[in-house]
Amino acid sequence: MNPFRQLLQAHGARAPIGTWIGSASPIVAEAVGHAGFDWAVLDMEHMPLDPMVLVNLLQAVGNTRMLPLVRVPWNDAVTVRRVLDAGAQTLLVPFVQGAGDAARAVAATRYPPEGVRGVAAMSRASCCGTAPDHVRAANRAMDVVVQLETAPALERLEEIAAVPGVDALFVDPADLAGSMGRVGEPMHPEVFAAMTTAADRARAVGRPIGTRGGTPEAVMRHRAAGCGFVAVASDLGLLMRGAKAAVQSLRAADPRPQVHTLIEGTRTDGAGA
Repeated sequence: MNPFRQLLQAHGARAPIGTWIGSASPIVAEAVGHAGFDWAVLDMEHMPLDPMVLVNLLQAVGNTRMLPLVRVPWNDAVTVRRVLDAGAQTLLVPFVQGAGDAARAVAATRYPPEGVRGVAAMSRASCCGTAPDHVRAANRAMDVVVQLETAPALERLEEIAAVPGVDALFVDPADLAGSMGRVGEPMHPEVFAAMTTAADRARAVGRPIGTRGGTPEAVMRHRAAGCGFVAVASDLGLLMRGAKAAVQSLRAADPRPQVHTLIEGTRTDGAGA
């Protein structure tokens, strides 16, 4: 069975905790994995990841207990094929708007006759051709999480969830807020109400639903609302939060003028005025 599917089933009422890997750094990804997260999204949609860097990330995360979900840049069979051959087993597919989009995403992850994935004898996915009965085993082990990013997609939640091969749903409050005319307000009451309703509907049809929040407080609200797996911030977000807090704390504790202020004040070219 797919490890992420096992994770969701094993945790029951306790939502597995994840995060986003946006640094494109194998070292950072490995460090985050050792921090204790259950899962993480390796993001190819918004971050500079090519297939070789993705392999490096999968290898790094493979040294930890954190399970990787790879978000492909688009619902495209060629891209999905390359990501799967790189060794990904669980995909997060963005901007699924209806059952047709969901069916295309699933088909791209399956070898024929169940889908349209191209067969490669030698790939990282098949352990370079040494995995026994790889084609049949790969179809059974694949997990597809589809991302519903807009209000119209949420309206079609049940028909999307009913597509065979769709294992879980994911709703990002930031994207949903934008589609609802609330850009930059992922925790607006209208957006949160839509998220809560989506979680209720997903449970009613027996599909896990996940989301993400920028802070632990936001994540706890989504978890209480019924989301089955939740991500907090990102590796870069957590790094910047800690870095800024350290700098601000040290500056507040030191009454002396800061070095960068002194330098600006002594410039003679007028630029510091």
